[in-house]
This record gives sequence, structure tokens and C-alpha cells, in this order.
Amino acid sequence: MAALAGPLAEGGTDRLAAGREALYWERILAKSAANMVGEVLATAGGTFYEWDHYPQGDVFDPESRSQWYYHAHPKEERPGEHGHFHTFRREGERSVHLVAVSMDRYGKATQLFTTNRWVTGESWAPSGEVAAHLEAFDVALARPSWPVNRWLGALLRFYRPLALELLAQRDATLEAWRRRYPHEDAFEDRRLEVVSHERIDLARDLAAAGG
Repeated sequence: MAALAGPLAEGGTDRLAAGREALYWERILAKSAANMVGEVLATAGGTFYEWDHYPQGDVFDPESRSQWYYHAHPKEERPGEHGHFHTFRREGERSVHLVAVSMDRYGKATQLFTTNRWVTGESWAPSGEVAAHLEAFDVALARPSWPVNRWLGALLRFYRPLALELLAQRDATLEAWRRRYPHEDAFEDRRLEVVSHERIDLARDLAAAGG
């Protein structure tokens, strides 16, 4: 955690406002005995299958070109995780993965992570380019859930410094992988799935940042 304490500790008015907004949406749902995961799964019609995307067809805002979906891996692959959100920006047929957000079974965000290209089939972009896409991520749609759409955007704005650090780590790890295995396509190597990750706790991290 020490290497990432700096980015997490940086306040900034806009960043703190984003953190407070994300926490606000969590508390709004909690007052109704609901959470972010439950909101998404309400689109499943009572069934939830590993690997399937929720909601079906993903969420895409054509104005901001922002996209997300939620899905889960088998429990033995991801102990303690219910599932995770994958976030993207799209430009025509090109889809750039930003970061993923792990969720526990209580509907709480617990981790940010980056993935190798093969995981989502994205159009690869270096961290500097992804940073601009991350800045522009915003889903202003009523469906499948206004609270989830607004929460996810606010969460990424609050954790932007951490996300940028993880993306830089991702690029460095992949470059090292290419040097280690020069005859392999690092982007398609199934041995490398989650490339960088860090635990998060919104309430704790917001308080630590002065929010």
C-alpha cells in the first residue's frame, strides 16, 4: 500500500466531491436495504450466471461513449469477490478498457484492478491514452439504475490517481513480461490476467483524503 499512499492521499476539491457523491449513492441505497450489486442483478430476472454480462447488452452512453458491465467468475477463482464491474470508453468499433472494480457479496467496492488485453478483447491503449478516457467516463442514463451509473462514475473520479498508478504499473509489468518471454504475445498470454490491483475502502479513503 505504501507505493500508492501518495495518490490516495491527494485531496483536491473535485476529487473529494466525487468521493462524497459515490458515498452518497451508497447510503441512499443502504437506506432501502439495497446496494449496487443488487441494483444490477435486478435486471437478471431472478437468475444470475457466472460469466454472463449484466445487464444484458451492457450499459452504453452514446454521448460520453462510456460503457460498463458487471459479471462474476467462479468463486474458486476469486475468493471473497461476488463479481466486478468492467469499465470502457468506445470510439466506433474501438473499445478501451479503463479499470475494473471488485465487489463483495455485500455490494461494497473492495478493489481496483487492471487486466491484460485478452481478458476483455479490448483495443489496447497505453496508460497515457487511457488516462484521457478515464477522465471522460460518465454514464448519465436512467437505466438500468441511475444510482449505479452515477456512483460508478463518481467512484472512478475519486480513485483516478490510484487508477493512473495501476495503469502505469500495468504497462511496466507487460513490458517486463515481453522482455522475459520475447517469443510470446504478452497481450494474449493466459498466464497474465490481472496485471495490477489495489484494495480500496471508499469511506476510509475519503476520510484519509480529507473528505
